[in-house]
Amino acid sequence: MSLYRGIGGDQYMRKRIPKNAKYQHIKTKLDTGVSLTKYLERLEDIKKNYKCNRGEIFKRFKVSTFAELILQVASVSDLTEGISGDSSHSLDEGDAVIESKHANGSAETSPLSEPQDQEHSQPPRSTLLSVINGVGELNMNGDKAKPLDEPDANKPYPDCPYLLLDVRERDQYEQCHIISAHSFPIAMLSRTMNPYTREVLDYKNASGKIIIVYDEDERIASQAATIMHQRGFDNLFLLSGGLKVIAQKFPEGMTTGPLPPTCLPPPEPTKWKKCIPPPPPPFSQVAEKRWRFTADELSRIEGQLDNIAITSSSSRTSSRMSTCSSLSKVSSVQSRQMSSLSGRDSGRVQRPWK
Repeated sequence: MSLYRGIGGDQYMRKRIPKNAKYQHIKTKLDTGVSLTKYLERLEDIKKNYKCNRGEIFKRFKVSTFAELILQVASVSDLTEGISGDSSHSLDEGDAVIESKHANGSAETSPLSEPQDQEHSQPPRSTLLSVINGVGELNMNGDKAKPLDEPDANKPYPDCPYLLLDVRERDQYEQCHIISAHSFPIAMLSRTMNPYTREVLDYKNASGKIIIVYDEDERIASQAATIMHQRGFDNLFLLSGGLKVIAQKFPEGMTTGPLPPTCLPPPEPTKWKKCIPPPPPPFSQVAEKRWRFTADELSRIEGQLDNIAITSSSSRTSSRMSTCSSLSKVSSVQSRQMSSLSGRDSGRVQRPWK
């Protein structure tokens, strides 16, 4: 008995594989479905990146949902501007044809038929057709032709459904901010006279429009959202995670200027090389103030959004497969129980004398 006393002891079940610090940062790519480890990692991610408090009176806005909104607004604005440009182009062509017909019909009285050696002769004015072709309007002083004014790409999107407010300090906004964001420091809410800008008043409780506030890690934005909601802003949203989550999910294409060091993820530790943090960006570098996203930035945002959707869909399918397998097991057990009960009942029917 003494020889077999140690077989099947609890110490073998409690034994763990020793961890190697060299491969500690490597994670498996195999999705094993819903587990307690993944649930705890999700809770840790929420505690680290989000500051959700009980009794919040404002609404939240996901970063991925905001990226989808950016893509939709950009596509709709390009479509509407293209349609308006085509209609104006056709109208100008019609006016040019009418003017050319009128000039051909009255060739005798046109200024071109007058002798060119007159003292007070004026230079001929170009028609709309020549303006469309790129000649431009001739100046009275004999200067070169002026080209047509191109649409300003730095203007905000026409009828934009959202107003993005950066509630940090002005110097932090000038270092880095989300494209199309307005600077609205939280100190402006403490003013007694004119605490809001014209854009904020235009978007306040307007139908089909929302106001989104953000900062680096929700510390200031949550206070600003609470104050503004208490003052009657019903269409106010808080961008969940702020720049910290944007640096993790959308590191390229959504912001202008270098991201703050507090928002960047920590470097992965390695055993062989010494971990050296990246140098902070120079304070002289100022973020570009723009209201529209370029085509390259939109393509990058779309690619990163697709990667997020793929990872979320794979996790959902694995969870569905695990739930389906558990349900199939339960149904198989129930079918066995029903078959056994039916067998018992059939046995009783075959023997009526009992």
